[in-house]
Amino acid sequence: MKRMLNEAPSFREEMIGGYAAAFGRYLQCVPGASGVMANGSPAPGRVAVVVGGGSGHYPAFYGLVGQGLASGAAIGDIFTSPPGEQCYRVAKAVDGGAGILFTFGNYSGDVMNFAMAETRLRDEGIDARTVLITDDVLSASPAEADLRRGIAGGFYVFKSAGAAAARGDSLGDVEALTRHANERVRTAGVGFAGCTVPGQEEPLFSVAPGQMEIGLGIHGEPGVRIGEQRPAREIAAMLVETLLAETPAGAGSEVAVLVNGLGGTKYEELFVLYNDVAPLLEAAGLHPYKPLIGEFVTSLDMTGFSLSLFWLDDDLKTLLDATASSPAFTNIGPEVTRRREAVGGGRETVSAAAAVAPSAPEATTAQGDDSIPGGETGARARAALRNALTAIAEMEAELGRLDAAAGDGDHGAGMVRGLRAAVAATDDFEGTARQTFINGGTAFQDAAGGASGALVGAWLIAIGTGLPERDEAVDAAALAEALDGALATLQRLGQAQAGDKTMIDTLAPFGVALNESAASGATIPQAWAAALPAAAAGMLATIDMISRRGRASRLGERSRGIQDAGATSMYHVLLAFGKGFSTFVPVMAARSPRQAP
Repeated sequence: MKRMLNEAPSFREEMIGGYAAAFGRYLQCVPGASGVMANGSPAPGRVAVVVGGGSGHYPAFYGLVGQGLASGAAIGDIFTSPPGEQCYRVAKAVDGGAGILFTFGNYSGDVMNFAMAETRLRDEGIDARTVLITDDVLSASPAEADLRRGIAGGFYVFKSAGAAAARGDSLGDVEALTRHANERVRTAGVGFAGCTVPGQEEPLFSVAPGQMEIGLGIHGEPGVRIGEQRPAREIAAMLVETLLAETPAGAGSEVAVLVNGLGGTKYEELFVLYNDVAPLLEAAGLHPYKPLIGEFVTSLDMTGFSLSLFWLDDDLKTLLDATASSPAFTNIGPEVTRRREAVGGGRETVSAAAAVAPSAPEATTAQGDDSIPGGETGARARAALRNALTAIAEMEAELGRLDAAAGDGDHGAGMVRGLRAAVAATDDFEGTARQTFINGGTAFQDAAGGASGALVGAWLIAIGTGLPERDEAVDAAALAEALDGALATLQRLGQAQAGDKTMIDTLAPFGVALNESAASGATIPQAWAAALPAAAAGMLATIDMISRRGRASRLGERSRGIQDAGATSMYHVLLAFGKGFSTFVPVMAARSPRQAP
């Protein structure tokens, strides 16, 4: 697949640089972060609206940074959520003293990473809140609407949040209006062909001739079901019927309409679709208001489109009409004045930090005492990280292939980024095993991004936190206890259990076997080697499982038959760690990253 790029790993940074250089009249790069901020930010006394997500979706999310829209955007790698550290830095850069509102699509990686930023801001006394976008009606049933993911309808949520903040509303009002907007928007879409990530030769998924994917996401995922491809008028009828079945309670007859191209569908084709949509809405007694036809959330070169309906009331219509100016969207509207009372008073609000469980911050704030000298165990821990980087780098493409079967195909690349950062952060110092894992996990989390970045980084940090402070006190029993604590941290953070088809299916049986062997008096190398077969069996067991967590959970039976990418990568990390723990590494070897274990 031909792409306009230099080296694939530098795609995001070069893209951000070119974008900011081209649109400096609207925005600028956030110093020290992978993100952009609107000119004039921070705006003293105004709420700052921060959006974000993986790149590959332009104009979402950073294309909507500007006057009357988002104050800033954190930008992750292709289809990968930005790390929590980057979300925090963007929010700090745009904080005008009136609070931060995060709003983004309901994807596990985004939820975890923005939650870390929210928690950190709150710990510093900055009021930070989150509204998750859940407009994709095909991604979960009405009974589980809070589990739905966010796709193109998020544009209306961003617009409402940005307009409310721009006119000076309080953080409580901005949050309430943003939540109200999310409750009034519905989206459904179809796809005809997958997309190809820069640096890869093959698309993430393919669609057989004469078929289409119904309910696909924006990260290159397949749809929730396959259907026969139909003429535009029949697709329009299916989408309109699907959305009208989800009409919000108390909705009126005026709807804003958005027809969104996913990146590979021409505008002319979108016009054909709207030609069929408009009379269907009129026949249902609805009056389309300011239809938008174009690209608002793309998936690289994916062909397909989505339809969004946004049921308006006086408040939402005022916000939609308000002036906005950004590289991707401009609207010249009437001046708006601050509202005197909040919308939806008394509604319960739930922050992203609460959504991922209160244990999230403990995995990112734990620290080791760097004054304690390291010994041989610390050197072996660093050897373990180096071995893991080598092993995962060799199988990066295979992990991407496994992940692409149900997700966005970036798991291998994210693991390599994280492990490379972990090695760079620890390989040239003489700390303890505790310090090594805490520092390495923190670096992993910041570099990898995505759900895996948050989870694996937290796992490494928790291993370090659970180890004794001094290397001489680390034996097989102590290591097994630390692994138990790390597994518990993962389960709290990711809300997964054994059998859900995740990395837990590798780590849980490994932990049981490691404890059993340690209890018999085995050394660390002996106990680790004895536990690896259980990890391998757990990994292989995921082939026959149906995914119950993450993006793949929406595929149901279609997720069966593929070995889980996370379970696979974690098995090979454990295998590599075992080699590091079982190899004698002189303590002085830690001084130079060029000396092999």
